[in-house]
Amino acid sequence: MSQPRVLVIDGNRAATREQQVAAGGQPSGEGYAQVLQSLAGVSCDIVRPADGEVRFAAGAGLGSYDGAAITGSALNIYDGGAHIERQIELARAVFAAGLPFFGSCWGMQVAVSAAGGRVRRNPLGREFGFARRIELAEAGRQHPMLRGKPAVFEALTVHRDDIEQLPAGVVALASNDMGVQAIELRHGAGTFWGVQYHPEFSFNELAATTLRYAAVLLEERLFADRAELEVFVTDLHTLMRDPRDRRLAWKHGLGAGLQDESCKLAELRNWLQLQVLPHARQRT
Repeated sequence: MSQPRVLVIDGNRAATREQQVAAGGQPSGEGYAQVLQSLAGVSCDIVRPADGEVRFAAGAGLGSYDGAAITGSALNIYDGGAHIERQIELARAVFAAGLPFFGSCWGMQVAVSAAGGRVRRNPLGREFGFARRIELAEAGRQHPMLRGKPAVFEALTVHRDDIEQLPAGVVALASNDMGVQAIELRHGAGTFWGVQYHPEFSFNELAATTLRYAAVLLEERLFADRAELEVFVTDLHTLMRDPRDRRLAWKHGLGAGLQDESCKLAELRNWLQLQVLPHARQRT
């Protein structure tokens, strides 16, 4: 079998990627690709439709890939514009091609929009840092994407929007107080597995995101002041070194979903093992 290939669709504009790097993080596409490669040894190509039209090399196209994954993004679907419409159209093409499809946060919102659902500004506000008390629905307890997850877990997260209306073909797999957190979506010839949180994020990546969003987080009173925000960033760096740090696990209410790396990455590993690798075997 030739090396499986995954198309990583970077949802961010160049300026946001640059800000994330300046804050100590990675560009969204490269960071996502590194995680996928570490989990299954796949080859990844990155496209950036927020920055311009996607053009594949001569003789190549979606049929050259065994899966597609969309990253998170600082964009909002309802703002519209060509940089967003290009991503929705590419998602429709991925569905039409029947490729295994995965998305985190913005990625789930793009896939839902491509299939006819609606995204809104969450009336409950921003969910940031740790998504808490994510509970598997009955369908989620049986679903292969969530194999290895506890019935209730925490996850790294950053989002202001949520799904207002799910399209036809969706099964909601998990939710918490802030809304739907995991879905399967069958649309056209394709199947999408998606989550509202960020299994691909490390604690360090969330620390960089905290610094990038600092002004907004302070304005929205998610932190009392800059000093409190800096303490959170320090906690994240400590958790990066030791995710089982007893004091911080107690302080932030973290269980196996974030203390155990294998559990944290289960959704992506399951997608690769159960969707992408079988597609690669069939393609060859």
